[in-house]
Amino acid sequence: LDGLNASQIKEIREKSEKFAFQAEVNRMMKLIINSLYKNKEIFLRELISNASDALDKIRLISLTDENALVGNEELTVKIKCDKEKNMLHVTDTGIGMTKEELVKNLGTIAKSGTSEFLNRMTEIQDDTQSTSELIGQFGVGFYSAFLVADRVIVTSKHNNDTQHIWESDSNEFSVIDDPRGNTLGRGTTI
Repeated sequence: LDGLNASQIKEIREKSEKFAFQAEVNRMMKLIINSLYKNKEIFLRELISNASDALDKIRLISLTDENALVGNEELTVKIKCDKEKNMLHVTDTGIGMTKEELVKNLGTIAKSGTSEFLNRMTEIQDDTQSTSELIGQFGVGFYSAFLVADRVIVTSKHNNDTQHIWESDSNEFSVIDDPRGNTLGRGTTI
């Protein structure tokens, strides 16, 4: 949360709307974290892949909506390492997410393949397919960020909404309007 001091961050956390993860999300995160602890670096591949997908989505929308790229015409993925704060930032100028999408996409799993994913994760110990391949197939790679982070913060700006901050410690999550306003133009920072 660049540009905010410790007291501002504390205030944001106190004022944010709190949510509980859907039961399947908790179960899935535990499986991912426990099965991938030897391959922690996979999280970066998954976050970059998600960022690339977000760029593809806004690029596709821009073919039929001339205003889609107004917030930021440059389509990029940037990775920034902050060694002092022990943080890694992955930022894209893709489609971004609305508040509703942050809650839905990061806090619940609406995909019909969720049960199948959880079943395959449970069975994988006896299988030759790697866990990392399975995670990519089912689109749940975002949660691999918890392999290397106690807390994950997502800032996102969609063309149809204000900028929001989603934050989680893997037990629960919160969402709040970003008090800094629109710092992204459009896109997402994790």
